Amino acid sequence: MLKHSGAFSSFSVNDLQQAKQFYQDKVGLEVSETPEGLELQVNGGNKIFLYPKPDHEPATFTVLNFIVDNVDDAVEQLTQKGIRFQHYEGEIGTDEKGIFRDKERGMAIAWFTDPSGNILSVLHG
Repeated sequence: MLKHSGAFSSFSVNDLQQAKQFYQDKVGLEVSETPEGLELQVNGGNKIFLYPKPDHEPATFTVLNFIVDNVDDAVEQLTQKGIRFQHYEGEIGTDEKGIFRDKERGMAIAWFTDPSGNILSVLHG
């Protein structure tokens, strides 16, 4: 029934202007303002909707993943724009750059947050 319908993802932020500046200037996405919030345009025609929520509490999981050709390059470019990457220990322990590497599966992923505390990632695709 729904396989032919359109779909989009959405999540809340506590400050639309901060979010607009972050996603546009630091992440480099095309951002459009709507009466209800912000629309992020990502590669492939996908859209993500951000809406304001005064009592916003960020999720404890990753809400948006960006697939990149090279995680190291993406981390370096985003770090130069002032983005700080999360560092984890244990099973998903990250290196000094904040990158988790699983060499057996050829996987690399690094997590960061937006100004509202939402968890985002760049991962090798």
